[in-house]
Amino acid sequence: MALVSLGHLERDVMDCLWSAPAPMTVRDVHAALGEQREVAYTTVMTVLQRLAKKGLARQTKDGKAHLYSAAESREQMAAELMMDALGDVGGAQARQAALLHFVGRMSPNETELLKAALTGDRSDRSSEPAP
Repeated sequence: MALVSLGHLERDVMDCLWSAPAPMTVRDVHAALGEQREVAYTTVMTVLQRLAKKGLARQTKDGKAHLYSAAESREQMAAELMMDALGDVGGAQARQAALLHFVGRMSPNETELLKAALTGDRSDRSSEPAP
């Protein structure tokens, strides 16, 4: 998967795909976006096609229409972006410094979640608020 920064419209389209209970047509995404911003149908179609080419969305044919869904969850994509960023900092020492700086900027709640994950405590933490 090509790991890239998402533009505002791409992020909004991905938010639609991540929030959807099932794959969406261009029309579905256009309608959902229309509640937030004014955007042309053809622009939405182009963004979805580009997201599919980047490997961020899946495109499947359903008759004459195409259905789109997120290729990965929001959490999986965020984790891949973080790992990609760590890989770009240079040698092991720079990677360690970047990781320590990142951890140092975490909230106390996030720090506790990380500690629990590192110690293998996989109790249900889904009810905790996101940062």
